Amino acid sequence: MKTLVIGAGNMGLTYAEGMAQSAMLNRRNLMIFDKSADVIARLRDLDHFDVYESLEECLPKADMVFVAVKPYHCDDLFEEMKSMVNKDQIFVSLMAGVTINKIQEGLGVKKVVRSMPNLPAQVGKGVTSYTESKEVSRVELLMVRNLLDTTGESIHVENENYIDASTGISGSGPAYVFYFMNSMLEAALKMGFSKNDSKVLVSQTFEGAVELFNQNDLSPDTWMDRVASKGGTTRAALDSMDDNNVKELIKDAAYAAFDRAVELGEEK
Repeated sequence: MKTLVIGAGNMGLTYAEGMAQSAMLNRRNLMIFDKSADVIARLRDLDHFDVYESLEECLPKADMVFVAVKPYHCDDLFEEMKSMVNKDQIFVSLMAGVTINKIQEGLGVKKVVRSMPNLPAQVGKGVTSYTESKEVSRVELLMVRNLLDTTGESIHVENENYIDASTGISGSGPAYVFYFMNSMLEAALKMGFSKNDSKVLVSQTFEGAVELFNQNDLSPDTWMDRVASKGGTTRAALDSMDDNNVKELIKDAAYAAFDRAVELGEEK
């Protein structure tokens, strides 16, 4: 199965490098395309895949095509690609807000998988939600999932509404975590810790808490109760967050991202 990745930006290159480690593919079966001469030179230095600077040379050869360009480039890209594609190819979109119907109409194809990756894919800890058009078979969808899993884990969802919803949780979610981390770093620095000690305190706290959560079936509420004792320091912090409605504000932020994802799809 020949696989092509179109676009070697952060996400496209992340998936290409992940797939390069997959037992499903080998160097001769993994292709990557980009228009930038500088990017092409860097890709050739990696020697992980066959690198192309012409769609005519690689797109017709592909059985599966990952499209990883900025959403605002999709119209021009689809116009360029349309004459080179065929009905048997499977197109996997990594583009935020671009609907399955938009891809089908833009390329004149039927087999489309729409996905929503996130930034931790760069370190093999990503989560990608995905859904497909009805023309994609179970076997084809399993192949797609195996490739998506090379950057972490994937979650199959029923329809595109959940793709937009996952944008608000996992797609944009790393930024919420970084926002919280940044606030804690600023507090640590204000308390007098060095920059390096502040980073260790905050990063290890997050990593440890996530590991506890993943290794047990306890809810976050239960873990909070285990950390917080009545009248203690943790309870004072949690009470402050409750008094300032932090929980609802975080939910509102996730819905704001969700709503914007829907709007972007409608704009396109």
